[in-house]
Amino acid sequence: MILKSITRLLSKILAFLFYVALLFMFFVIGSAIFSGGEPNLFGYQIKTVLSGSMEPNIKTGSIVIVKTGGDPTTFKENDIITFKATENRIVTHRIVDVVQKNGQTMYRMKGDSNKTKDMNLVLPQNVIGEYTNITIPYIGYFIEFTKSKGGSLLLFLIPGLLLFGYSLVAIWRAFTQHKKENSPESVAGTK
Repeated sequence: MILKSITRLLSKILAFLFYVALLFMFFVIGSAIFSGGEPNLFGYQIKTVLSGSMEPNIKTGSIVIVKTGGDPTTFKENDIITFKATENRIVTHRIVDVVQKNGQTMYRMKGDSNKTKDMNLVLPQNVIGEYTNITIPYIGYFIEFTKSKGGSLLLFLIPGLLLFGYSLVAIWRAFTQHKKENSPESVAGTK
């Protein structure tokens, strides 16, 4: 009896967490569609760290939370920012020098574990946001996997299989309950 209660409670908790995760996914995907770009949740973006240039502070395969918006010319030395290094390459590095040239603010960047500074200066218009000191290790590997064809397929296939399995269990329970209610013992007991 206690085991059945624990199983029901766990089932309700898992269902709740599943629905919360589903709503969160819909919200993030919806915000990406409506903004026409990266998912932005209340002025924050999630970025994946794919190299070890910021170790040990930020581990490879982690995700970082980046605060977007604000004035991109107000960062100072030692701030960690995420920026577009090229059209298809986003980098999170530390500012080691703020350079003023022809009235323009630019940033000299360096990865914490790199021996040398980055070659190119970063222009304010290439800054995506400031690192918030929130890092979740290893989730970046999963996010990158889901961007692949196989990962995308599994992302749709696994929930479908789980729903199908849940439906089979629900049908089986209803069938056995109906069978119990209509068995000769239960029918004889009601007269």
